Amino acid sequence: MTGMFPATRLRRTRASAWSRALHRETVLTPADLIWPLFVTEGAGVEEPIGSLPGVSRWSVDLVARRAKEAAALGIPCIALFPNTQPERRTEDGREALNPDNLMCRAIRAIKQACGDDIGVLTDVALDPYTSHGQDGLIDAAGYVLNDATAQVLVGQSLNQAAAGADVIAPSDMMDGRIAVIRDALEEAGHVNVQIMAYAAKYASAFYGPFRDAVGSSGLLKGDKKTYQMDPANADEALREVAMDIAEGADSVMVKPGLPYLDIVRRVKDAFEVPVFAYQVSGEYAMIEHAAAAGAGDRDALVLETLLAFKRAGCSGILTYHAAHAARLLGA
Repeated sequence: MTGMFPATRLRRTRASAWSRALHRETVLTPADLIWPLFVTEGAGVEEPIGSLPGVSRWSVDLVARRAKEAAALGIPCIALFPNTQPERRTEDGREALNPDNLMCRAIRAIKQACGDDIGVLTDVALDPYTSHGQDGLIDAAGYVLNDATAQVLVGQSLNQAAAGADVIAPSDMMDGRIAVIRDALEEAGHVNVQIMAYAAKYASAFYGPFRDAVGSSGLLKGDKKTYQMDPANADEALREVAMDIAEGADSVMVKPGLPYLDIVRRVKDAFEVPVFAYQVSGEYAMIEHAAAAGAGDRDALVLETLLAFKRAGCSGILTYHAAHAARLLGA
């Protein structure tokens, strides 16, 4: 038997719960989770999102309560996404620069309620603010303009940082935007504001419910394939990540999650930075619908998929299941 590993030895380590726990290679805790929250106008407002069962849009006062709930559950960070009212959406997305916009009011309310007990991650892209639903400025032909968009994203980032954001997360996929945002944050004195770059964001079919949640699905003209990544490409993801790291990103993100765990693993192996993944709205909805149809146990499906992210190399996961998973993990 020299040089061999008998199968019976593996079976012995699985024979009891204490032994399985002792030999477990990957551990999932609430500290691995980021909870995405959708913000809407009004006070005392909860708007369930039909395509995202169990997920709602919350008014500023109630989203602050959700942040306190997250902190109590041991979730270290929340991610905010605004549902901007139609009358505030314009061709140039200028509402992104309004210091009293929905996002900035939510940031301030959360910081007032929670202080430094929880981190606030904010989305940087123009799709919640544009009348055409694209992530950036467009020309007459509908083509997204990279450099002009990047300059608006700088203003959006500074706006959110001034309101109290802890992590700026550019999800737009414009080339070069990390460098100009990092420089602007440093110059404005926001030296401790982190950047989590959506470095490998794919032009995916899994984003539908999210677009419903932020009100852009009915507005989107065309698609986003000219600036989001082709799902067929993996080497390109490494080039995108390398550029964002070189430009000053503190961490990077792969989006979507489960269909791209190979990308997570390759990024983790190639770069010495924290890697996050976003379990996007379509992934969440599939689990919820499968459980509702009796195709699987909801709790088991939630925890197994989140564990898969950690096993693939994620430092953390953005997931709409964050609060539910944290309760399961704390039980």
